[in-house]
Amino acid sequence: MGNNLKAILAFVPSNKCQKYLLEDLEEMPVDKMVDLSGRQMRRLPVHICSFRELVKLYLSDNNLNYLPPELEQLQNLQILALDFNNFKALPLVVCTLKQLCILYLGNNKLCSLPLELRLLQNLKTLWIESNCLQHLPEVVCELSLLKTLHAGSNALRCLPPQLRGLQELRTIWLSGNLLAEFPPVLLDMPFLEVIDVDRNSIRFFPSLAHLPGLKLVIYDHNPCRNAPKVARGVRRVGRWSEETPEPRKRSGAVIEITLDEKPLLPPAVKTETE
Repeated sequence: MGNNLKAILAFVPSNKCQKYLLEDLEEMPVDKMVDLSGRQMRRLPVHICSFRELVKLYLSDNNLNYLPPELEQLQNLQILALDFNNFKALPLVVCTLKQLCILYLGNNKLCSLPLELRLLQNLKTLWIESNCLQHLPEVVCELSLLKTLHAGSNALRCLPPQLRGLQELRTIWLSGNLLAEFPPVLLDMPFLEVIDVDRNSIRFFPSLAHLPGLKLVIYDHNPCRNAPKVARGVRRVGRWSEETPEPRKRSGAVIEITLDEKPLLPPAVKTETE
């Protein structure tokens, strides 16, 4: 009943209703963080935008599809979580928050990203997983400081060649897409440390042994006939990895080796350090 009441009151702009939604949060929190996740909100209480020193704002798991223009006042915001909402388009006001370092947009209904996203030149982590993206928006390739890109569970079939320009990128998660081949652009990104192409439709893997920065490649659940070759010390997760070498014929028989330990998986939850 409490959550349903809050969902209704989110539509009511009166100060009394806004304060109820904020649970008497009238002043800037000492830790400069506001977490309104899971409130079933359809509107962001505008009063939040008066906390101009706010650094972290979590709005995950609501029913938001709109953000007020007053959000632009939060020019010190570094972390913004909008995942698990109903956004069909990224509100342009988000692109005015130029100090953002981490932006969570996963589990919405996004089919594209606005060109104005290029204004977020301090962005280091971008989560756009579980949306409706058929192409990786080229504007992502203009985020020069980006270190971590989560783009899994979309409908991506390829990656733009401009991605190689992201020389700060270290981790890219592409699991659960429609990749029919290993993205060629990743072969030209020697600074990558983690590549995840789990659960795609890749049938052949080129050698990754020339990527000096690579530490982990996850390629499981692909209809591949070979494992990607990697440099010594690089961890592979998938068929015929270190624990299960590629089947080799010996005296006419195929020898299979089974896993003795669970493979290292991508992080299940987001962390601020990424």
